[in-house]
Amino acid sequence: MAARILTVNADDFGFTPGVNRGILHCHLHGILTATTLMANGQAFGDAVSLALSHPSLDVGAHLVLVQGRSLVSGDPLPQSVAQLVRALALRRIDPCTELRAQIEAILAAGIRPTHLDTHKHTHLLPPVLDAVLRLAQDYRIPWLRRPFDLPLPASTRPVPASVRLARRAMAAVERRFERRIRSQGVRTPDHFAGFQWTGRFTAEDVASLVRSLPPGVTEFMTHPGFCDEELRLAPTRLKESREAELKVLTDPRVRDALLEAGVRLAGYADLCAT
Repeated sequence: MAARILTVNADDFGFTPGVNRGILHCHLHGILTATTLMANGQAFGDAVSLALSHPSLDVGAHLVLVQGRSLVSGDPLPQSVAQLVRALALRRIDPCTELRAQIEAILAAGIRPTHLDTHKHTHLLPPVLDAVLRLAQDYRIPWLRRPFDLPLPASTRPVPASVRLARRAMAAVERRFERRIRSQGVRTPDHFAGFQWTGRFTAEDVASLVRSLPPGVTEFMTHPGFCDEELRLAPTRLKESREAELKVLTDPRVRDALLEAGVRLAGYADLCAT
């Protein structure tokens, strides 16, 4: 049987100091292997310091076109995906210019990203995907998130109807996404999990996922963190749920499930070497 490899990635590195500390905690004491860094995050400098002092934590770029401020103009970015779609249609934002500035900021801080993803999965939008693929090639960043969930194990809890509808909407663009990825030669994990579970998975859910993983590389998207005052004041729905995810990612039962199932943990840097 082909190997089963799991990359556990934490989004939002650089969002707040508590999120940064939570991500590092899950790497040092749990199953987290990688994270993606927000160049426009309010705790970017703190995240960079933690990353440079813990080189085993694999770091990529969490590219942001929604929420926060532009690194190019200093102006607020669109506050929702709907606003971003409007701004793109009216050519009020150039995704390639904005995202290039974010990658340059990460490189200038001394970090070489090994993988890319986007805040709110905005690279599902064709003009954003085109920009991200161009930047992946320009900066020789080999891996890109493929954000289409695996079927969840039957033993896990039901997913809310609104989340199921959002997943179906994402499926409508999956075919074009796959064509563009293949045409540009950028690599993606074979499988993905986490969208339908964001902020609501348990240790039992993750253990069930591990046992049912198909052959190949699977990325598991997570959002752990400590709920500090900055996070409580931030415009995000993921607050206390980050501490719940942190507890799951450091739960010994999850590590035991990996060992029992023969699933190997890896970061993107490890995958680049294979």
